[in-house]
This record gives sequence, C-alpha cells and structure tokens, in this order.
Amino acid sequence: MATSLRRAVGTPLLYFFILGDILGAGVYVLVGEVAAESGGAVWLPLAVALGLAALTAASYAELATRYPQAGGSARYATEAFGRVAGSVVGFCMLAAGVVSVAALARAFAGDYLRELVSAPVLPVVVVFLAALAALNIRGVKESLGANAVATAVEVGGLLLVVGLGLWVVLRGDGDPGQLVEVGTPENGVVGATLAGAVLAFYSFVGFETSVNLAEEVRDPLRSYPRALFGALLTAGAVYLLVGLAAGAAVPTDVLAGSDGPLLEVVRAAGAVPLWLFAAIALVAVANGALLTGIMSSRLAYGMSRDGLLPPVLSHVLPGRRTPWVAVLATSALSLLLAVTGGVSALAETLVLLLLVVFTATNAAVLALRRRPDDKPHFRVWTPVPWLGLASCLLLFTQIGAAVWLRGAVLLALGGLLALANVLRARRTESATV
Repeated sequence: MATSLRRAVGTPLLYFFILGDILGAGVYVLVGEVAAESGGAVWLPLAVALGLAALTAASYAELATRYPQAGGSARYATEAFGRVAGSVVGFCMLAAGVVSVAALARAFAGDYLRELVSAPVLPVVVVFLAALAALNIRGVKESLGANAVATAVEVGGLLLVVGLGLWVVLRGDGDPGQLVEVGTPENGVVGATLAGAVLAFYSFVGFETSVNLAEEVRDPLRSYPRALFGALLTAGAVYLLVGLAAGAAVPTDVLAGSDGPLLEVVRAAGAVPLWLFAAIALVAVANGALLTGIMSSRLAYGMSRDGLLPPVLSHVLPGRRTPWVAVLATSALSLLLAVTGGVSALAETLVLLLLVVFTATNAAVLALRRRPDDKPHFRVWTPVPWLGLASCLLLFTQIGAAVWLRGAVLLALGGLLALANVLRARRTESATV
C-alpha cells in the first residue's frame, strides 16, 4: 500500500488553489456586513485585513518549506510544542474545515440557487457533497484543474462587479463620496475600521489550507512562497476594487441590509441578468467547498499518519494515491452538520477556531528558530511572526461572548483528543519497554 502522496502540483496549480480558496464565497456575502460595521469606506477594512493576513501567511511560507509534508498547522505545532499542542491545533483546523464545507453546502442550496431553480435543501446538499467527495478521491491534479477553471469564473464575476460599479458611477447614479465615510453611530473611525476588518479577515483566510498540499508540490521551496504571496496580493487587489465599486455604486444602507450585496451592484447597473451572476456565485461557493474539502481530507490523513487520529484515515487509494478514507470521513461529518444546522450557526465559530490555529503557527515559527536545520527553506523577517501574534491577539478581542462559549466547547473536545493521544502514546511506550 502506498503511504506517500504523489508530487503532482506545480506553481501555477498551487497559485490557483490558493487564489481560489481565498476568492471564495466570503466576499460574495461579507461586503454588506463590512459596510454595516464600518460605513461606505468598505475598502479600508479590506486593506487592513489584507495586511493582518499577510503577517500570518509569511509564517506559513516558512513552515511549509521547512516541513513540506501533509498535516500543516498540526504538524508545526507538534514539532514546536509537542503532541498535545499538535492535537489541539489539528483538531481546530480540521473542525474549521469540516464546518466550513457544511456551511458552504448549505449556502449552495440557498438563495443563489433559487435564482435558477427551486429544489429542496437536503437533496441538494447530499448530491453536492457526494460530487465533491468523488472529485477529491479522483485525484488532486484533477481537483485543482477544476479549481483553475472555477477560479477564473470567480475572478471574472468579481471583475464584472468592478466594471458594473464603475459604469454606475460614470453615468452619475453612484456616490463616490461614500468611499471616505468611515464610522457608524456605534463606533468612531478606529473602532469601525477594526470591526469591519474582523469581518473582512474571514474573506482572506484560505491560504492556510494550502500547506496541507505541501507533500504534493513538486518543488515546495521554489513554488510555495511564490504561489502564496502572489495569490494573496492578487486576491487583495481584487477585493479592494470590489470594495471601491460596491461602496461607490450602492447606497451604504442598501449594501449593509443585503444578504447578496454584490447582486445589489448588478441590480443597480441593470445590464446583466441576475441569474447569470447567481450562477457565478454558485461556482464560487462550490469551488470554496472543494478546496476546503481537499484541505480537510489531507489534514486528517496527515494527523492520522502522525498518530494524532485513528490509523484508518491514512489509507491511500492504490493507483490514485489519494486519501480516500479521510475524504469519505470528512465529507460524512460535513453532511451531518449541514443537515442539522444553518449557515450562520455553522460559520460563527470559524474565525475563532482559525485564530487559535494562526496563533500557534506564528508561535511555532519563533520556537522552531531555536533548533538548527541545515535544509534550505524560506525564512521570514523575525519581527513578522511577532506582529502576526499581535494581530491574532487583537482580533481575539473582537470575538463576542456567545462565539467564545461555542468555541470553548470545541476546544474542550480538542483537549480530550489530545489527552487520548497522550495516553495511547504512553501505553505504546510501556508495551515496548
């Protein structure tokens, strides 16, 4: 039985993987919420969020080239702080991925789909997740090939919004003055910008999933930093243009009150059928779910191989050499969550879970710097992981009490997993003595 994954991913496919994961469903729904928190200057919190995300992304670039194996954040935490930390971080990352796929499956069956066809939610969710699992098992190269096409559609849809927003402004129906309106009755300039940046930060996450593909990248040292920073800068530029277009073309209160804020730009322009943009949004949602599903299955595979999850999850399909058991297990959990919870309930704890992961990753860079390593790898400027840690702590302060309560339950489950792994390891050591 093959125990390693096939190195079939080059720089272009990795770039599109990261870009597609960042340019997912978040920007299609969060622009309105950012406007509600910060005012018409939607671009400002997006710019702040890009800077915060880039700090942690730099830490990932160093660790992914130093440890180019599946497992990602869980492996880094294990190397730096031991199996307990690795178990907790891996559980948080895995839980975030599974919950994210479930939320996206529910979103796929929601309002955008209803612009095209009326169908019951449950059958749509089942077929959607089954199709994603089949493509994932088929092979990472095939999955990333589909992602490249979907990413082109996503970028095209967002650039369409930019073009339509510019047209609305040029014909005199927009209000560019809204782009300098920062603040709400509840918050001043700084508070409103920070509140909006917390929401916008979620739009930039996705880069962290790519480290779980490091074992399938042909030349991680060369490919990963180029693909990561290239994709993050591309996504940031597109997001800023979208923020400028939406903020200038649509009244802030209309933007803030919409569940489909980019549809409001299309509606204001009046030149493109709403069903066409709904189809583009569905591609974005499906692509985000596919990429997150790839991450979750590779993370489960890597944690299993490292002894942090049951060994059955490390089984690889002969010939295809894809982690088929991990794919089926994570897809089944996503299905269970999708049929028992709504999109908002599933999504609320994602940022908290990922902040735990990002905090551990930035700390791992600093801890592992103390150990000699002769292998060449990307090395980030030392203040950057410290700033990454500070940014995570800053964002922690913006998390509400209800989310902290749900997050505490999940972290407790992660702690139980860590305890079980420690006890199992001790029994194994005793048996070999």
